[in-house]
Amino acid sequence: MIFSTRSSRGAAAVLLTVALVGWPQAVPADDVHGADRLLCAAVQATYCLEDGECGIDLPWNLNIPEFIEVDLEARRLSTTAASGENRATPIDHLSRSGGDIVFHGYEMGRAFSWVITESTGQLTAAVAAEGVAISVFGACTPIASSREEVTP
Repeated sequence: MIFSTRSSRGAAAVLLTVALVGWPQAVPADDVHGADRLLCAAVQATYCLEDGECGIDLPWNLNIPEFIEVDLEARRLSTTAASGENRATPIDHLSRSGGDIVFHGYEMGRAFSWVITESTGQLTAAVAAEGVAISVFGACTPIASSREEVTP
C-alpha cells in the first residue's frame, strides 16, 4: 500500500484535518486532460485519530511518499523508482467525469480516495483506516510516455 501502516494513524489524522481546515495554499500544477500517466507530489497532510487528536504535518513525516506515479491505464499507484521503496497499490474504481479524475480502492485495512482536477492537476486525497483518517493535498503533472518525443 502506498500509505503504509508504520504511521497510518498519524498520517490519517493529518489528512482529515486538512480537509476540515481547507486548502492551505494554491499549489501550482498542470493541466492533465487526457493524460493516462501522472506524477503527483504530496504537499500537506492532516491527520485525526479517533480520540480527537489531530495535526498537520509534512507528508513524508507520515510515511507518505514524496512522489507517487499514477497509471490510470494499469489502474495502479506506485512509488517512483528513484525512491527505492518499491510500493504499489491497485486502483479498484476509476472514472473521469465533470473535469475530475476520481478513483478509490482498499488494501491492507485502508480505504483511499483521490480527486484530481484535470484543468489544474490539483490533488485531494483521503485515507481511512481503523481509528485514523488522513487528508492529503498536492499537485500532479502528466508523465510523457516513452513513445512521445521530448523536445528540449
